[in-house]
Amino acid sequence: MGKKIILIDLSRCIGCRACEVACEKFNGASKITVFELEDVLTMPLNCRHCEKAPCISICPTDALYTDEDGAVLLSPLKCIGCMMCAIVCPFGIPEFDELNKVMMKCDLCRDRRAMGLLPACVATCPTDALVYGDVNEVLPRKREYVAQKAIILSKEVGDVLLK
Repeated sequence: MGKKIILIDLSRCIGCRACEVACEKFNGASKITVFELEDVLTMPLNCRHCEKAPCISICPTDALYTDEDGAVLLSPLKCIGCMMCAIVCPFGIPEFDELNKVMMKCDLCRDRRAMGLLPACVATCPTDALVYGDVNEVLPRKREYVAQKAIILSKEVGDVLLK
C-alpha cells in the first residue's frame, strides 16, 4: 500500500466548515481551516503530510515522524515547543499549544484510521470536496477531472471564437 493523502477539490467546497467542526469534535481543536477568498473561492487547508517534510528534517528532538500511511505525526512527549516546524512548514500548519507548551498538528485522525475509518474531515464533508486515499488512486482521478474541465473550457472558448 502506498502513501495516503487527502485530495482537496476546490470546485466542490461550499465553505460550510463541517470539516472544521468534525475535526474539533474528534481532536478537541480543529486542525483544518477553511479560508474564504473574496466570496469567489473557499479553500480548506490542513497539513499536506509532505513526502519530504521539512518539519521532520528540522525538528531537533525527532518529535516528528511518518507512519505507515505516510502521515506526518508528532510525539508530544519528545516535543520541546521550539516552533521550528511551524517556521519551515510551507503551509504554516503546526501550532503551539499554550496549555501543554508543545506543538500540535493534523495526524490524519490516526485513531480513526486505525479503526478503518476515514479522517473526520473527509467523512463529514457533504460535497466530497475532501477525498482520502492512496496517492496512486486519488491523483489519477484528479487528473481525469482536470482534463474533463479543460475539454469543456476549450469547447466553450471555441464556441465564443466562432461567433
